Amino acid sequence: MNSVVIIKALFTWRAAVDILLITAGLFFLYRTLLRLGTWAIFTGVLLATAVFFAANFLDLKGIEWIYTNLSHVALIALIVIFQPELRKIFERAASVTRQEIQQKEDGLVSLVAQSLFKLAEQRRGAIVVFPGRESVSEWLSGGFKLDAKPSLPLIMSIFDPNSPGHDGALVVHNGLFTRFGVRLPVSESQRLAEAYGTRHHAAMGLAERTDALTVVVSEERGQVSVFRDGQITPASDPAAIEAAILSHWRETAAPAIEIPTGRRWWAAVLQLLPSFIVAALFWLSLTVSQGELLEKVFTVPVEYSLTSPDLVLVGDKDNEIRLHLAGPRASFDGLSPAQLSVKIDLSNAVPGKQSFLITDENVRLPKNVTLLDVAPSSLELTLAEIVKREIAINAQLVGRLPAKLEIAAVVVTPNRVQAFLPATGGKDQVSSITTTPIYLENIRETTTLFCKTIAPPAVQPVDKRWPDVEVTIDVRHKK
Repeated sequence: MNSVVIIKALFTWRAAVDILLITAGLFFLYRTLLRLGTWAIFTGVLLATAVFFAANFLDLKGIEWIYTNLSHVALIALIVIFQPELRKIFERAASVTRQEIQQKEDGLVSLVAQSLFKLAEQRRGAIVVFPGRESVSEWLSGGFKLDAKPSLPLIMSIFDPNSPGHDGALVVHNGLFTRFGVRLPVSESQRLAEAYGTRHHAAMGLAERTDALTVVVSEERGQVSVFRDGQITPASDPAAIEAAILSHWRETAAPAIEIPTGRRWWAAVLQLLPSFIVAALFWLSLTVSQGELLEKVFTVPVEYSLTSPDLVLVGDKDNEIRLHLAGPRASFDGLSPAQLSVKIDLSNAVPGKQSFLITDENVRLPKNVTLLDVAPSSLELTLAEIVKREIAINAQLVGRLPAKLEIAAVVVTPNRVQAFLPATGGKDQVSSITTTPIYLENIRETTTLFCKTIAPPAVQPVDKRWPDVEVTIDVRHKK
């Protein structure tokens, strides 16, 4: 494709919608992978994709063949590998409605922040979860249902070393302590150093899988950390905890898709720009590769349509024709000879030998594909009128009788039948039809057999079906 065609294709509403949808998908994928920390695998996929498009652009047949034959297996493998990431992308793409604002009692944020720092001073571990838009139920296990009004003594007792649920997490939702002693999924990424304990890895695991905010108190270090969107942020004082919780509630109470303003607008643009560039390059490379003009030769069947009941094709006729076609690569993808055919219309034909020229009107072609050449370019066909005649039925004898035996007579009953056949005349005139084969080596005495009849395709029975016949073979000993 030349540059003018590419530019014209680019500045269409379909191209704009196509690129914007790809950009949105890449952006969701980027944000999800950023949170889940699976960049290593994704980088390899991007590299393999870049190699494929480079090979396609440079017309490297070997690489194209490998990618074409392995693409279906690779697609299934990618779906299995990135199943959690793809699930999160679809969940976020579908979460476009405004969420209910969480019911927060006065002093809840301050109460939690002060309690966690008091626990840190006492070197007592704790983990508190604040769910976001996405449900966390499927990621939580164990624990005890609570649904209690928040209070400082309750928090301190929950995370008391002698409490049965002090090693688990406390869930805060809609202004209540809903569950405690809950187990969280452990992170499978390498974002946290091994020095961090189980609580930190569990908090990171939930932050990678959902949009929940989790606050962790380290009993070894006496430090408080905030986990959200796969990131860990140390909290130096209760005010930092309060700010993180309030920010989390504001964002999860807002619509899932909102128009950013100020600095957030520029930050969103900087994140979207790489996705847009990659989407545009992908679309252009795909358009160029699919728009490449190719020439191919197909051998396709010939179909004859004869509507007149008084005519029939006789003699030899071509059953296949070679088509030389040209068109863009996209039109040839997945095209097989079975999808093509040449149709010869004989509705206006007359008896005798005639020549039929083959043009693009006789060929059913895909869109944007052009017919360059046909071999043969025309067909010589002979049509004959159909007449009603009586023809003989002959027994079809195969092989020889056993030694010392000979045939005295062969009687076929009935020995003649009415049929429709071409009025060709001369040596091509059909004068008889035969029975199914009769093998003589198995006959040792006079035998009567019931056989079916066999006729050429151009010969048809008057009574819609050929009659079964009785064949008597009279055998005698040689003199």
